[in-house]
Amino acid sequence: MFKNLIGDRAFYKKILALMLPIMIQNGITNFVNMLDNVMIGAVGTAQMTGVSIANQLFFVFNLCIFGTISGAGIFGAQFFGKNDHDGVRHTFRFKLVFGALITLFFIFLMTFFGESLLMMYMQGDQGATSAEAALLYAKNYMRIMLVGLIPYAAVQCYSSTLREGTLPLLPMLSGISAVMINLMLNYILIFGKFGAPALGVSGAAIATVISRFAEFVIVVIFVHGNKAKYPFMRGVYRSLYIPAELIKGLLIKALPLMINETLWSSSVAMVNQCYSVRGLDAVAACNISQTFWNVFSIAYMSLGIAVGIILGQMLGANKLDEAKQSSYKMIAFSCAIATTVAILFSVCAEFIPLVYNTEPQIRRLATRLMQITAMSMPFDALTHASYFTLRSGGKMLTTFFFDCGFAWIGNVLTAFVLSRFTSLSFLWIFAAVHLVSIAKAAVGIRLVRKGGWIKNIIAQ
Repeated sequence: MFKNLIGDRAFYKKILALMLPIMIQNGITNFVNMLDNVMIGAVGTAQMTGVSIANQLFFVFNLCIFGTISGAGIFGAQFFGKNDHDGVRHTFRFKLVFGALITLFFIFLMTFFGESLLMMYMQGDQGATSAEAALLYAKNYMRIMLVGLIPYAAVQCYSSTLREGTLPLLPMLSGISAVMINLMLNYILIFGKFGAPALGVSGAAIATVISRFAEFVIVVIFVHGNKAKYPFMRGVYRSLYIPAELIKGLLIKALPLMINETLWSSSVAMVNQCYSVRGLDAVAACNISQTFWNVFSIAYMSLGIAVGIILGQMLGANKLDEAKQSSYKMIAFSCAIATTVAILFSVCAEFIPLVYNTEPQIRRLATRLMQITAMSMPFDALTHASYFTLRSGGKMLTTFFFDCGFAWIGNVLTAFVLSRFTSLSFLWIFAAVHLVSIAKAAVGIRLVRKGGWIKNIIAQ
């Protein structure tokens, strides 16, 4: 059993070569986001709550983009495994076109219906936070952030393609540059340093938008200025031509994944909306907990992305048996990492809320939320790695029900019923929702063992 779950040195070297750049980029991004959150929290609880609510909506957009490029990325990784540059080029064009359509739709939606969506989170007792003030900050933040959606979507198309070809260094470096710019501008614009006006929440949004444009410029200059290293980008903008047969395959695989990510992210937003029924103190505490979960979960979340890419390349190269054996070892590695992180997160949870300028009851609540989340981390890691394993072989329908089925029937239904029809405290509702992850993990490993995902989807 242990032989099937533990790889040799070469195996882990291959994983870490892809995982570490992704982890470093995501780590720095989430660490800076954490500092942003702390800076905004230092201004006041209403500001922190307003930004948190607005980011619930941007989270849905981010995962819609992620779903589209990931669905196409299944083909991209296998084209790289086959060394088919034309296939990679066509896949990249597909990402750009659909990414642009999603971005324009979301800008329209937020421009005309954004306030109504924000109001969904202003229910229940206000607690220590003013709903009117939080809504005002959320609207100001959202209006500015919309400007940065286009460069964000474009960068995701480039970065995902490079990672599929095991070329994660440029996305890592450009991402690091962007978050450093974001961090410096946040400090200047939020607090009014070096003669700049103190813009608070608006300053945080402006800093983020500028950093996204900077990241886009860096990626485009280096990719198109070094065609020898990135031959699959040669002539990519000469036309928007994509073979009809490939479009059909991409739509079959990408659209279900996009719908899956949209529904999954919507389920997260819906669960948080259910939490908000227990008051804005719950929203503020969730914001603190989620911000630091993003930092502590970086390792096993990044490994999940690497799992999909590595297995996709193996399947594209017809190394089917190797892919099956590797999947078990990578899932076991992910669970081991998550268990270690969970222990550290649980201990640190006692001290993390102290950095926020907020009320004592919100700090205490945030600590308990983080400790509950820590207990579910190993199960989340198993689920995450299983999801990317199933997706690497194009099992869209299976991953759809595995991901969205549990999200809506498990998480959303549990949160909705308990928040609307019981008098349970928010803490117990939060714990009940996280119990669903245990059942989901069990189903995930069973689906992986059945092996239906072991398939070369680009074989002619």
